Amino acid sequence: MSNPSAMLVATEASGDLIGAELARALRERLGPGGIRLVGVGGERMAAEGIVSPFPIADLSIVGVFDGLPALPKIHRRVDQTVELARRERPDAAVLIDSWGFSVRLASRLRRLRPRPALIKYVLPQVWASRPWRARGVARLFDRLLAINSFDAPLYAHQGATLTFVGNPALARDFSRADGARLRTKIGAKPGDPLLLLLPGSRPSEVGRLMGPFEGAVEMLRQRRPNLEVAIAAAPSVAEDVRALNARWRRPAHLVEGDEGRFDAMVAATAAIACSGTVTTELAMAGCPMIVAYKLGFFSYPVARLLITTPWITLINIAAGASVVPELVQGNCAPEALAEEIAPLLDDVALCTAQAARQSEAVERLRGGILDPIGAAADAVIDVLRIRSKPDVIATAGPTLPL
Repeated sequence: MSNPSAMLVATEASGDLIGAELARALRERLGPGGIRLVGVGGERMAAEGIVSPFPIADLSIVGVFDGLPALPKIHRRVDQTVELARRERPDAAVLIDSWGFSVRLASRLRRLRPRPALIKYVLPQVWASRPWRARGVARLFDRLLAINSFDAPLYAHQGATLTFVGNPALARDFSRADGARLRTKIGAKPGDPLLLLLPGSRPSEVGRLMGPFEGAVEMLRQRRPNLEVAIAAAPSVAEDVRALNARWRRPAHLVEGDEGRFDAMVAATAAIACSGTVTTELAMAGCPMIVAYKLGFFSYPVARLLITTPWITLINIAAGASVVPELVQGNCAPEALAEEIAPLLDDVALCTAQAARQSEAVERLRGGILDPIGAAADAVIDVLRIRSKPDVIATAGPTLPL
């Protein structure tokens, strides 16, 4: 196989991290000059040499009605990405997460001549909402890279070629995380309770959660004068978090960067987290948590009609039980958050028990994949190899030729 090229596309903070990790894994396997990478991403992908033609922060949107005002901008960004593909002529395009953007982009990329092989990495959670999307995904993409084992059956029914690669969050390395380092940095004593807040990676999430988080913290501090509070800010929303935190009566310690986030997860007594990838990371770090989430006023009723699972957190879905308390929409209020997290701040035995149940759910999520990012890189290379030599049979990972 001559030196191939690939376009990696991520429009969310979590996807940006996955894209950066995938870029590193591809270069490790093919050598520094063995593959040419271009694409769309954020700071982490830029650090790997993938310079985005536009910032991705304004594309991080959730909710049907929240997305409507952004449609003109989304279409412009799709146009720019298609132009990037037309100019760079990649052999494959890996579209990571962000279904709304991905489906529009994939439809356009299919019209290019020659067109890149289309790979979808992190699939729409059709087992949780709108299962009919599986058919469109199967038709649009040449290879699907599933991060959850329970993705397979619904996509299998639609004739997709799917490779289970495992959840990339499970590849996070906490071996170098140092809770004592974080506590020293913020001036917290070893015995002080430390509450970690993770308000999301989208501006809308931060805007809706920082207020309830502040109210909960004030209530908790009334009975716990030694309570330390830290906020882990994703790069995509760091400025928003910093500005809102500065308005708090008693601002929390702001933590930025992957090292700081991992240190905080290991150091924290407990956490209140926005639903998302960070909940899996917290479980891996052994940090007991509760999950909070709020959608827009009009988007929430629509979401209620579409969601088919009793939980929104992967840990709970994998466990088949409410291991992590979820406070959604009206329940995501200061009083409820404070009441739910307080026992975890005060009861060591309760913390230990919940952390153990979270760890059990993490093992179920692994599905036997020890290196998720490596498995994804192998699958991408397999697609590139097939593209260069159509007679080569796919060999990457547990592929399902469905």
